[in-house]
Amino acid sequence: MTPKERILATLCRKETDRTPIDLWCTPEVLDMLRSYTSIQDELEIYHQLDIDKIVWVFPGYGGRYFDPNDSGELTPWGVPTRMVKAGKATYQEYINPPLGEFYDPKQLDDYPLWPDPDKFDYDEAKALARKARSYQFATIGPWISHFEIYCQMRGLENALMDTLAFPDFLEAALDKIDALQTVMLERMLTELNDELDIVFISDDMGMQDNMLIPLEVWETHFKQRLKRWCSLIHSYGKKVLYHTDGAVYPLIPSLIECGIDILNPIQHVCPGMDCDVLKREFGNDLIFHGGIENQKTLPMGTPEQVAEETLHCLRTLGRGGGYICCSCHNIQAGTPIKNVLSMIDTVKNYR
Repeated sequence: MTPKERILATLCRKETDRTPIDLWCTPEVLDMLRSYTSIQDELEIYHQLDIDKIVWVFPGYGGRYFDPNDSGELTPWGVPTRMVKAGKATYQEYINPPLGEFYDPKQLDDYPLWPDPDKFDYDEAKALARKARSYQFATIGPWISHFEIYCQMRGLENALMDTLAFPDFLEAALDKIDALQTVMLERMLTELNDELDIVFISDDMGMQDNMLIPLEVWETHFKQRLKRWCSLIHSYGKKVLYHTDGAVYPLIPSLIECGIDILNPIQHVCPGMDCDVLKREFGNDLIFHGGIENQKTLPMGTPEQVAEETLHCLRTLGRGGGYICCSCHNIQAGTPIKNVLSMIDTVKNYR
């Protein structure tokens, strides 16, 4: 099977020749793979390693290609960014939230940097998708969000307080964030058509040991918005991948009600996120993506420990199909190449 065939068959719960293996990594790890393979082109690396890469398709904005791993002045939402060095890694950090001093919903009408959906580069996104198709890869895009964008624009502390102290302001801002992205999303779905397979919705709602916000707050402010997006995406025949780290077990039934198809990244070291339990309780409703422990085992374990961790996910999350193996979020800078290869090879050799 081709990588695209393997991914799409898994999403449709059809038989595959093996469990698919996707790869998420930081730029530092990608550079390590370039050195290892002596190949510069990213997609060619995935092709040579026989990875079932689901290729990211981000549209540029205002003449600039925006990558969440890259810092360049302002985001499309007018949020300043900077790059921060942490050990071997470099990360993007959002600073000076432009809505940080707003409290009256009427002020939102005066904010000058709301993105213009016409300024997203849909042709560029289409070109990226076509390149992915030339390698017979599946595609995912764009990146859309409600609360993550709100947190960037408002600041995390303010955003969390708003759920309790300023819900009217939160609702007004979310209405604008939702409306602008819905226009962009519909353009992407229409213009890319069959060259887009999965839509990526990212709204982290979990911490290491608990929900970031109470479930009832999520249901009040986010559930119906997510449900509308899922319905729109499904009307175009596409699948929904929803990303949230952390301990989000209480949220999963509501996510299923909204219509998500794929849950990522399955941080199974968190309370309530046991792989076997998730598969038993939600495996008939969800495809799982991720799972390989990425805080200790993958970056600091031995290749043998990585192989055992990978087998654990294959035997639980992958039991009976419905699983795309991948690290639990991006493989981090400093992770040994032998551990990355151990994960990949374990999946390819597993039946």
